[in-house]
Amino acid sequence: MRVTLAHPRELGASELSRWRALQEGHASFDNPFLSPEFTVTVGELRDMVRVAILYDGSDIVGFFPFERHPMGIGKPVAAGLTDAQGLVHAKDLELDPRWLLRQCGLAVYEFDHLVSSQPLAAERHERYPSPIIDLREGHDHYTDYLRQHSGKTYKSTLAKARKLQRDIGAIRHEYATADEAPLRTLLGWKTDQYRRTGRTDRFSQQWIVELVERLHATRGDSFAGVLDMIYVDDLPMAGHFGIRTRTTLAGWFPAYDPQYGKYSPGLIHHLAMAERAAEAGIQVIDMGRGQKEYKDKLKNGDLEVAEGRVATAGPASAVHWLMRVPARKTRATVLANPLLHRTADRALRTFGRFRTSVQS
Repeated sequence: MRVTLAHPRELGASELSRWRALQEGHASFDNPFLSPEFTVTVGELRDMVRVAILYDGSDIVGFFPFERHPMGIGKPVAAGLTDAQGLVHAKDLELDPRWLLRQCGLAVYEFDHLVSSQPLAAERHERYPSPIIDLREGHDHYTDYLRQHSGKTYKSTLAKARKLQRDIGAIRHEYATADEAPLRTLLGWKTDQYRRTGRTDRFSQQWIVELVERLHATRGDSFAGVLDMIYVDDLPMAGHFGIRTRTTLAGWFPAYDPQYGKYSPGLIHHLAMAERAAEAGIQVIDMGRGQKEYKDKLKNGDLEVAEGRVATAGPASAVHWLMRVPARKTRATVLANPLLHRTADRALRTFGRFRTSVQS
């Protein structure tokens, strides 16, 4: 086996076609964050993106997209933004992960959403559920599940939608709209949400804004950006931007106008989006790892992702361990403990309110 390295822009049509074929040949790789189009688009904006092409003889048997950071630290493409990471490869591929890192010139590869069935995975890596809306048996089957397992939430959301229409006006839904104006509205809501909740505003980084805009403009059978918006009385109320393969929609940036908060606009939107997505051929909506109340109410299944690192022996990997691993384990402990998680979330929200008041 041998490896060649390339910038995404250097990949030819035959390599991209082979990447798609490998991705579509393995169910666990059916996520748009693992699609070649995503890596190519990020590579247009971030020069540290590379792709390792794995050959067995003359046959391409895998693609490993990554970002190369200083000191030989490797991270997933668009690290911190993606809910599926790792190597896209032929079935039954066996390789030594550390050998792969050396071929890529990396001391460490760090990940937090590594998909299953990966040669990079190890038993000691921490594993987490990634909640999904499973539509493979149809939308009616999904709503039947919600009635049985989230009956109170499902009924109250439908009741709030009816009350919203009585109080304000008719609800209108646009799925996979190409209009740029609602995208700007959605990103504005998301920025406000980040600030209110004390989180870092991802859209303060221009490359992320440009990435979303370019993906929104991408239209293909195997990969596309999907902007989904709900309007009430012809005014935008809630929406979501994500990306899709033929059959999987990745939940990415949901947000809503807080003035409609009492009507649960996010739940109203997600139920409407699930119905339209199913009509468009989507079988799974991957809402991504992370404990959120709305995910618990909407999910009817889970995938599994891993967090950890693969490292070679050397000073760079030792420094990386000291800087990253203890902090990551502390964060994982907080997220896994409901009491600690709620306390941390309240602290962030308090900080967000303080920051907003200072800025205003």
